[in-house]
Formats: sequence, C-alpha cells, structure tokens
Amino acid sequence: MQDYDPFSDPFASSERDDRPVVIGQLGQSLDGRIATPSGDSKYISGSHALDHLHRLRAASDAVLVGVGTVMADDPLLNVRRVPGRNPARVILDPSGRVNVAAKCLADDGARRILIRRSGCAQPVPAGIETLDLPTDRDGVLAPAEVLAALAGAGLRRILLEGGPRTLAAFVDAGCIDRLHVVVSPVILGSGRTGLDLRPIASLRAAMRPPTHLTVFPDGDVLFDCDLRQSGRSKNGSR
Repeated sequence: MQDYDPFSDPFASSERDDRPVVIGQLGQSLDGRIATPSGDSKYISGSHALDHLHRLRAASDAVLVGVGTVMADDPLLNVRRVPGRNPARVILDPSGRVNVAAKCLADDGARRILIRRSGCAQPVPAGIETLDLPTDRDGVLAPAEVLAALAGAGLRRILLEGGPRTLAAFVDAGCIDRLHVVVSPVILGSGRTGLDLRPIASLRAAMRPPTHLTVFPDGDVLFDCDLRQSGRSKNGSR
C-alpha cells in the first residue's frame, strides 16, 4: 500500500520512446461491475476517485474512448474537478456512428479527433480532426496502429477511459502500460463487467502485474497495475 500523492505525475514513470504511454482507467464495484443491467453507472466511484480521474485527464495529452461509450454516456471528457488544461478528446469511431452533437465534441478550445476506418465518408463539422486507418475483417481498429496515429498527431500521453471492449482490446494487444482500477465498496449483483479479456486455459497464464494500492478516505481502493510486467505476453502464454 502507498500514500496517494495528488501532485505526482502519473505518466512520468512509464514514458517510452517506441509509442505513446497509455494509462487505462476503470471504476467498478466489488463484484466487477461497471453498470447495472439498465446501464446506470453514475457514479459507482466516490468523489476521491473522480478527483483522481480528473487528475489523470489533466496530466494526459489525450483522452481516448470508444464510440459506444460516447453513445451510451455522452461524457464531457474534460477537466473540471481539479486545476489543469483540457486534453484532446479522441473517439474510436470506425463506421462514423458518433452523434456530432455529443458533449465531448463541443468546441471548447481542445482538440477533437475521430479515428475512423479508411474510406469512411461520414461528414464531420469544421474543427473536428479525422484520422483514417485500416481495419481488420471485422471492422476493428488495431490498437498499435491507433497509437502510431496518435503519436503522429503529437499526442504522447494517452488516458484510455473505455468502454470495456476498447479497454480489453488494448490490454489483449499489450498496448496499455498501466491500468488504474478503482474498486468501490458496493455490490451490484448483475450488470456490465469492466473487462472481458481473451480467454486463458490455465491460471499460469493469468496476468499478475506489480500493483500499488491506495485506499481513499471514502473506502474506494485504487489498484495501480503495471501491465508492462504483467507476466503475460501478447499471445497469452508465459
């Protein structure tokens, strides 16, 4: 367990030269749920965890989310609870499904970027950048290519906020350096789970990352997991 330092730079210890550094963030219940069956999720995490999330945003160059998160939650993805600048807001939207009236696409001076599949003809309003990338046969963007495109756009510190499919894809691809999981003392019993990773056959293949724990005053627990030393390679073996 470690003392929580709100003034520390969460990205500093993970800087790398080959690609942007990525911190994934996830808030869940004791039983691993991020929302009820109806989709209600505001807010599983308490105020201290939300402050931590906004510090992560303030320290990042870009907040990255999948289009499903935008469609389900319509988040702002800006910095409000702590001092700091707003990061760029990046949406993975291969098929051009996002509502351009989404809150996170409002013009507040921060960069707004849509990452889409090559050939996507969906028009976007002026001021919103687009990065077009190839997809696989299922229409999925490769995490490594997404990070390369963000590096090319000058974005080196990435906060990946979800949703669960996007987080899982980046974890499975070995493209998350640190995973911040906040577990709140609440039991939902059913609903959406936070991570659904590639199956493993044996516990020997399970990820066992070095982890620092911080207990917030309201009982939420932050698990800061170093996935660079997780003990599991990209192909799921040890």
